[in-house]
Amino acid sequence: MIIVLIVLICIFLIAGFITGNFLFNLALNPKTSKSIIFNPEIDEIKAQMKIENEKWLEENAKDVYIQNKKLNLYSAEIRNKKESKIWVIAVHGYTDSGYFMVPAAKRFLEYGYNVLIPDLQAHGKSDGKYIGMGWKDRLDIMGWIDYLIATYGNIKIILYGISMGAATVMMTSGEKLPSNVRMVIEDCGYTSAWDEFAYELKYLFHMPTFPALYNANFITKIRAGYSLKKASSIKQLKKSVTPTLFIHGNKDQFVPFDMLDKLYEAANCKKEKLVIKAAGHAEAQLIDPEKYWHTVRKFIKKYMF
Repeated sequence: MIIVLIVLICIFLIAGFITGNFLFNLALNPKTSKSIIFNPEIDEIKAQMKIENEKWLEENAKDVYIQNKKLNLYSAEIRNKKESKIWVIAVHGYTDSGYFMVPAAKRFLEYGYNVLIPDLQAHGKSDGKYIGMGWKDRLDIMGWIDYLIATYGNIKIILYGISMGAATVMMTSGEKLPSNVRMVIEDCGYTSAWDEFAYELKYLFHMPTFPALYNANFITKIRAGYSLKKASSIKQLKKSVTPTLFIHGNKDQFVPFDMLDKLYEAANCKKEKLVIKAAGHAEAQLIDPEKYWHTVRKFIKKYMF
């Protein structure tokens, strides 16, 4: 009986390890295909967008690097032709890189601001083995904040992010930031990496959180060095004193729309929210650009000066 029990426990542990590794690689290893997660049609659109936007960056941006421990981190830096003391750090989403932020960068340049577009760890031209889901990335954004202040002096900084980039800037806001950081603008960010993966596990695979996600979290701690539960925008927002604008499309099926109110309620800072009707994930500025950018600019004017 004891031998049977030991064998069953071993089988359970081995199965858990295999499942955890599979989910870890699928979610956090950039070398693993994400075709299960993304619609192929969207991939084709983004591929074309990448070609066009990377060409624009080559023509208009300067390459800059900082180092975090042993990782070289890349950013595209775009100085406005007009002298400006305002910088926007524009942060891309999951499996993207800086090219995805070009449309927003163009808009901020029209407003007369400078733009810094970092590639997050394991994305684009930045080093890194595994995707940080915003948690590791928050420290890198603090590094880019320090870089801008050291390079350009007494400046004002806006943190702007979409999807995982939105989670990144929210997580950054919970840290002790210099007064140069005037506001955060987040577009369709998630409450935590744990919540997001729990949702995707149910949505894509019809699987419960236990034991699959617990196994994946165990592997994440070992291989990537962080916890999915600790990677929480909610917990960071509770500590934030930085004015924050929350944006979400009410038809978002990738980062569920109901996360918006949870994030908004958690924030103890000055805050506003914008719901774009009929917008899916990361589509808010495409579906209603007039309302989107009017709200963004109004928020900036309110808290920048």
